[in-house]
Amino acid sequence: MTGRRRHWPLLSLLLLSLLPLSGRAAAVNVAAAADLKFALSEIAASYEREHGTRIILSFGSSGHFARQIPQGAPYELFLSADEEYIFQLARQGLLRDRGRLYAIGRLALLLPRGSPLAADGELRGLASALAAGKLQRLAIANPEHAPYGRAARAALERAGLWQPLQGRLVFGENVAQAAQFALSGSAQGGLVAWSLARSPELARRSVAVLIPADWHPPLRQRMALTQRAGAEAQHFHDHLQQPSARAVLERHGFTLPGD
Repeated sequence: MTGRRRHWPLLSLLLLSLLPLSGRAAAVNVAAAADLKFALSEIAASYEREHGTRIILSFGSSGHFARQIPQGAPYELFLSADEEYIFQLARQGLLRDRGRLYAIGRLALLLPRGSPLAADGELRGLASALAAGKLQRLAIANPEHAPYGRAARAALERAGLWQPLQGRLVFGENVAQAAQFALSGSAQGGLVAWSLARSPELARRSVAVLIPADWHPPLRQRMALTQRAGAEAQHFHDHLQQPSARAVLERHGFTLPGD
């Protein structure tokens, strides 16, 4: 009898681990484009306070997430900076549907405060600095998998700078890393998300100007629930379409669908 009792604590712990964790907050795993770092963090923090649901945010390039989800990554909600990634995953049967358009992103030129480069949206200052030998490094997200990298390439091509800048471009894994490079000394500036450039954390260290919207394909950002999404993920997904969440996105520099 004594031997059996000795195993009771272990058995009790095992049984408890199988019970619903009603005393602990539910959690939702979210994969989000890097341009949402400040806006979505604010929305999630408010949602957690109101609903008691933990929102686990993973920020990165949309292309990387689009490769990870078919490999079994445990995300329940995917917010992509390029809607084509949502459409691809939907065709593979990995999402509940083709998702919802939640925002239109904007590209910006970001320069450190005190930079000798001119901050103009049509990039004439970059062209002049390059011609004068004053532009050595420019940061952009990697066009191979980051939507903002593809937008940056299109803008540089429009300005006639893509080829002249070969060998001078510093690629970030995502647009947030490109912004970090632009302000850390790894580059003299960068083409990054407007939603990052206008955040207080970056704005006090930099100046930024918008690139004309027609200089690159529109950054149509779409979100969708994956097939592993639970009820809490559905609730957070629905919350992102409410006026309070949309107002945060707009304040952080996104254009809202329908505007």
